[in-house]
Amino acid sequence: MVNKILPLAVQGLHVRRQGRDILGPLDLTLDATGFTMVIGPNGAGKSTLLKALHGVERVSAGTLTWSAPDDDVHARQSFVFQTPVMLRRTVRENLRYPLSLTGVPKAQIDDRIHHWASLIGLTDHLGQSALRLSGGERQKLSLARALITEPELLFLDEPCTNLDGRATRDIEILLLEAYAKGTRIVMATHDLGQARRLATDALFLVRGALRETGKASTFFEHPQTDELQAFLKGEIVE
Repeated sequence: MVNKILPLAVQGLHVRRQGRDILGPLDLTLDATGFTMVIGPNGAGKSTLLKALHGVERVSAGTLTWSAPDDDVHARQSFVFQTPVMLRRTVRENLRYPLSLTGVPKAQIDDRIHHWASLIGLTDHLGQSALRLSGGERQKLSLARALITEPELLFLDEPCTNLDGRATRDIEILLLEAYAKGTRIVMATHDLGQARRLATDALFLVRGALRETGKASTFFEHPQTDELQAFLKGEIVE
């Protein structure tokens, strides 16, 4: 039986750049299930936190203790950036690439590609260069490429920034479907409406410090700190 990579225990996580504290030190536990929304003002450290947990940000101090070996951890999680990164290839090849890395049997690859292309409305564009897609289409392709390997854990860094309402709704539907099928999701957003729509729990960061965390119902309706109360009212928090 393959061990799950979660829960994750984080202790004393600290990120410094050029002598300046960017994040932490902070402690948290990422449970095996949930849809965690990470909120906070610009520069709070949301992106840094996600990248540090994902393993693409250099950590200055602290430990991340996963529930499985490192090789399994890296292979069974995905990351979607705010600005989608497209391979200079066709839509089909963008979807094929992660499957080839994870050893999916060749007999299943085409079926998965067509399934996900259909979900994101790009079946007719499979032979087109991904660089020619619109911003919303690129972000949906980026999300499909992250989910096509059926990861246990998905990180997203403000994936709906600069997208219109329709594209945002489409992405939220895909995320909720992935969550319903068992993918653990941790997502940073600046959109409080989106955070309320999607969260089962939430984290609030200010100046690199974790100020408050909790289940969504309590977090949004009964904030405990003055800073979160002000932030949820739309006030400036520094």
